[in-house]
Amino acid sequence: MAVPDHLVLAARDLVAGAAWLERQLGATLTGGGKHARMGTHNRLLKLGERFYLELIAIDPQASPPGRPRWFDLDRLELPVDRPRLIHWVARSDDIVRDTAACGEASSEILDMERGDFRWRISVPRGGSLPGDGLVPTLIQWDVPFHPADRLPGADCALMKLEAFHPGPADIRIRLAALGLDTRLDLQPCAAGEAAEMVAYVRCPRGLVELD
Repeated sequence: MAVPDHLVLAARDLVAGAAWLERQLGATLTGGGKHARMGTHNRLLKLGERFYLELIAIDPQASPPGRPRWFDLDRLELPVDRPRLIHWVARSDDIVRDTAACGEASSEILDMERGDFRWRISVPRGGSLPGDGLVPTLIQWDVPFHPADRLPGADCALMKLEAFHPGPADIRIRLAALGLDTRLDLQPCAAGEAAEMVAYVRCPRGLVELD
């Protein structure tokens, strides 16, 4: 079984995206760094015990990775003025088993590192988002510590995570295979409408909706 690990918000520009998010939440993003293998960089915000928010963007100073970047960052159409909630990541203690269980057996399981963090992560070969972003990417931390352990408290917490999909039945089955079907409030939307995820975060500014 898997457990929620972090939310993923994407921005065109990391600095501008962080500034926007900090204004909305009344909290400061810290930590993070560069992912040389993917040509991306990020900043983080603690949302609870071993749970956090990741703001990620393509690193303009990085060399092209020679492969599709994770989280569909090469193809996403992102707003100019703000980040967008695109995905979530779940923590597994057996990433090979759980990747197969949720219908992502063809995904690559990549070894990654940043500083002294070491982890494995499931990445579809084309870089796409599993289940239109609603089936989580899986991660297995290969160190005894977790990014949230090192983040300062920000008085922020995820209160609810909901999503909308034109064909939710298959998504529910895939989430249930991971034991995550009760962690995402999944509702149908009209045929032809794009899948969407919404997070409600309690923070110093009150209850903020991120979508």
